[in-house]
Amino acid sequence: MPTDTLSAPPRRFKAGSLPLAVTPQQLSQIGLYFDRFAITFGLYKNARYQDRIFPFGVIPRVFEADEFRRLEDGLAQRVTALNLFLADLYGPKKVVKDGIVPPEFIHASSGYLAACEGVKPAKGIYSHISGIDLVQASSGKWLVLEDNLRVPSGASYPLIGRQAFQSVCPPTFPRDKVADNQDYPALLLETLNHVNTGGINVLLSPGRYNSAFFEHAYLAERMGIPLVFGDELVCRDSKVYYKGLGGLLRVGALYRRLSDEFLDPQVFDAESLIGVPGLFDAYRQGNVAVLNALGNGVADDKGLYYFVPALVKYYLGEEPLLENAPTYLPHYPKDRAYVLENLGKLVIKDVAEAGGYGVMFGSKLTRDQKENLRNLIVKEPRRWIAQEVVDFRDLDVFQDGKIVPRKCDFRAYVLAGESVKVWKCGLTRYAMEAGSMVVNSSQGGGFKDTWVLQ
Repeated sequence: MPTDTLSAPPRRFKAGSLPLAVTPQQLSQIGLYFDRFAITFGLYKNARYQDRIFPFGVIPRVFEADEFRRLEDGLAQRVTALNLFLADLYGPKKVVKDGIVPPEFIHASSGYLAACEGVKPAKGIYSHISGIDLVQASSGKWLVLEDNLRVPSGASYPLIGRQAFQSVCPPTFPRDKVADNQDYPALLLETLNHVNTGGINVLLSPGRYNSAFFEHAYLAERMGIPLVFGDELVCRDSKVYYKGLGGLLRVGALYRRLSDEFLDPQVFDAESLIGVPGLFDAYRQGNVAVLNALGNGVADDKGLYYFVPALVKYYLGEEPLLENAPTYLPHYPKDRAYVLENLGKLVIKDVAEAGGYGVMFGSKLTRDQKENLRNLIVKEPRRWIAQEVVDFRDLDVFQDGKIVPRKCDFRAYVLAGESVKVWKCGLTRYAMEAGSMVVNSSQGGGFKDTWVLQ
């Protein structure tokens, strides 16, 4: 452990001038807190699963109240439009008929599920829990990098991080200035209750070896609902039941933490051992709410991301309050020519990948790798998007005994139930290595708490 205090005298933050002084003993205690509660985010490397304590940066990201309020407005607007898009897409498809989104960007998406055509989820809500990834450019402007509408993870970590910090460093935490973030489980439970079709709420986990299993168990415990696995649920008469100790209990809302293809082996992947046979039929008939809805992957396809500002205008008649990062679609000849000509200075992303996989920085590719990528883009233009490299801001991180700058992004959580609410916190992820822009948890990044000033 480091031998000096994190900051002495107390460090002053620009936002709200909040002090922070943490001793080596407190840092050690925070580490023990994380060990005690097994606060992990697993990694898959070399075909092996590795448990690891999720690195926690004790210096928080701080938002001024007005700045976060502006983000809230833009996030609520974006998620509202995306929900309208999904309802339209699996219904009348006006957005395609009116030429806003090309049909090939729908049917070629791995997240599009033809089985969901005409299926209306409870209360007509598709994305109940949205994780919107943003970065702040060096200019100060916030840009959206991705929309995560399937199984966005990460909300539990700032929750437990805040608990650890407040427990170990109570005099340091300015309770009167920072919005309490411990309401997230209540907001999530409120969302489940809003769409519940009659019965109990459950959280369906794929199991112990999922990278975010800590989160599954933690959120279920905080909400006071059963954490269940596929073999603990059974479908009868197009309804879902939990095999409780006292008998079968009807399930009215199911917060699933596994991908669409594994949910029901009778409809999707027949080899899935973690799903629930008959679940889709119960969902299709409106007898159970599934959060998030099946088929949402088409809306967080990286290719569809390009069209979200146009979707905001189309469905809401408003100018988007949040901008995308500058993005090019090789599907369009003009964009394809630009991408091929500027391959060495762009970020190229495979639209079907997630978690930081399938992301290539052109500046780091060899000549042969560029040529191979060029050929792939020409052959399969729909498979790729390209973005300008955004020079997003560094934040201070305490690492290896000293304060160092690291690239950070921000995942905001938006809950859509009776109304659309943005959680007054979020997951700030940071790169572990100097100069790296890869902050994804699945790629080994760390996280820090996010303080939203009152």
